[in-house]
Amino acid sequence: MNATNNFPVSIEFFPPKTPEGVEKLRAVRQQLYTLKPDFCSVTFGAGGSTQEGTFSTVSAILAEGTPAASHLSCIGATRTRVREQLATLKAMGVRRLVALRGDLPSGFGTGGEFHYASDLVAFIRAETGDDFQIEVAAYPEMHPQAKSPEADLQAFASKVQAGANSAITQYFFNPDAYFRFVQEVDALGVQVPVVPGIMPISSSSQLMRFSDACGAEIPRWIRLRLQSFGDDAASIKAFGLDVVTDLCDQLRAGGAPGLHFYSMNQSAAVLEICKRLAI
Repeated sequence: MNATNNFPVSIEFFPPKTPEGVEKLRAVRQQLYTLKPDFCSVTFGAGGSTQEGTFSTVSAILAEGTPAASHLSCIGATRTRVREQLATLKAMGVRRLVALRGDLPSGFGTGGEFHYASDLVAFIRAETGDDFQIEVAAYPEMHPQAKSPEADLQAFASKVQAGANSAITQYFFNPDAYFRFVQEVDALGVQVPVVPGIMPISSSSQLMRFSDACGAEIPRWIRLRLQSFGDDAASIKAFGLDVVTDLCDQLRAGGAPGLHFYSMNQSAAVLEICKRLAI
């Protein structure tokens, strides 16, 4: 098996809210397991609103024989609460966490005992030693709330200094942003793998909505092309596959250590992109 086929991938899911969603995701996971992902991660709702769904989805993935990573967000959380969550996850057999500050629920103050993801990473390390591999978020196009690119890089460095093992980026469509970010953290002496997060394009309106919310830039040429397709779903999907496959190809050729797919609980686009990449 050559290096191309061995290229590491990981896949993110969100916890389903209905019994039908649970069944649908179970089928989607079975299809995506054919890629032999390094791990599958499960997102966490603001204020712990989907914590139960997160943990039960993580548990199902582990039961299916695939390593699972739980997202853990600390905004509004107490140390006692996070300590309980860590104990639960450890008992379940989870060995990898994605440690995030998380978004404030609407109408929620900035309460809680953690202010930054670096506080959470330091707490996890202090409480559990090396029991968990800790992933943190990286923002090649800058975190939407960062005061400056320099402040953003320092925030990333502080997460690594607190004990993070590796990072997964916010999705992006400009590979130069990723390569520049990696160069800049390298120049700061921050030596951890930074895995690009990949968002397949299957719906134009959904992509615009997400990107506006999280500060990910959709290059003008992609935005205009998507708008020109109107409601032609087949053309949007075909164009999206070409764009995202090409992006992944450039990232792999440029030395990215793996690819982390934001699956949106769908399998078709991820499978097709990986097939084109011969992963």
